[in-house]
Amino acid sequence: MQEEEKERIVIPDENGDEHLFDELFRFHVDATNNSYILVTPVGAEEDEDEEVEVFAFRYEDREGEEDDIALFPVETDEEWEMVEEMLNTFSEEEEEE
Repeated sequence: MQEEEKERIVIPDENGDEHLFDELFRFHVDATNNSYILVTPVGAEEDEDEEVEVFAFRYEDREGEEDDIALFPVETDEEWEMVEEMLNTFSEEEEEE
C-alpha cells in the first residue's frame, strides 16, 4: 500500500518560531459558513504506540493568495464538539482502509 503524500503547513507559535504540520483534513460547515483544518506535528504518527496530538483551527482564505490561509483558534464549545465529531468520523474511516 502506497502512503499518500500529505499536505504540509507551517504554523508559527507565540514566539514566532515556525513548526511544520501534516494536514489531516479540511472541512466546511454550511450552517455557519466556517472552514476548519486539522493538523498533526510532522513525524508524530511515526510512533504508533503514542497518541498523536491533533490541532484544530478555523481558517479563512486570504484574498488573492493561492494556498494562503489565515488561522484562528477554535473557541466555542459548539465548534469543539463539531470538530471532535468530524475527527471521530475521519478516524473511523482511516481504520477501515
